[in-house]
Amino acid sequence: MKNHTLNPTPTTIEDLQKECDWLKKQNAELTAKLKWYEEQFRLSQQRRFGSSSERTNADQLELFNEAEVEADPTVEEPTLETITYRRSKKRGHRETLLENLPVETIEYRLPSEEQVCSCCGGSLHEMSTEIRQELKIIPAEVKVVKHVRYVYSCRRCEREETSTPIVTASMPAPSFREFGFFFQYGLYHESKICGEHASLPTRATVCKPGD
Repeated sequence: MKNHTLNPTPTTIEDLQKECDWLKKQNAELTAKLKWYEEQFRLSQQRRFGSSSERTNADQLELFNEAEVEADPTVEEPTLETITYRRSKKRGHRETLLENLPVETIEYRLPSEEQVCSCCGGSLHEMSTEIRQELKIIPAEVKVVKHVRYVYSCRRCEREETSTPIVTASMPAPSFREFGFFFQYGLYHESKICGEHASLPTRATVCKPGD
């Protein structure tokens, strides 16, 4: 840009026109420089903070919209069908091992004369059952012994909402304890015998009979 001194007091129309032309030229040059610096700053920021996948010329982005531009807006969008399913709960490893063993069921019922409510004297009815399973080990024979204990409740107390359910924790099979205590095997021999049956406890379980 050439240096130019403005005439503080232009006297003629020709002088005013020259000053106006010079100012327009200067404004155009400054505007061009400003745009150039802005573009350099934008490119610098993009190279500094943008990822490699984002370093794309903004003028080329329209190429990716070609399908949308040529698409017919009157055509209806396809209907998407949503398919849902419920995943079944996996069976435990213990249940899988016990399913092929014979089952012996022992039921515990109250005698009819004892089916009387101790609170009001009303008759009791079978409300539910509590089932506990244990392994019963007989020499050369292994089977599942299922203990079914019936739970009774009074209808009169149920209507008055005074019934309180009792939940009992499971305990190790007594016959398995007796098996180990009776023969007095060492842990290694006892676990080896149990290892012949895939459904019996492992050596680590034998070490903790109270769990």
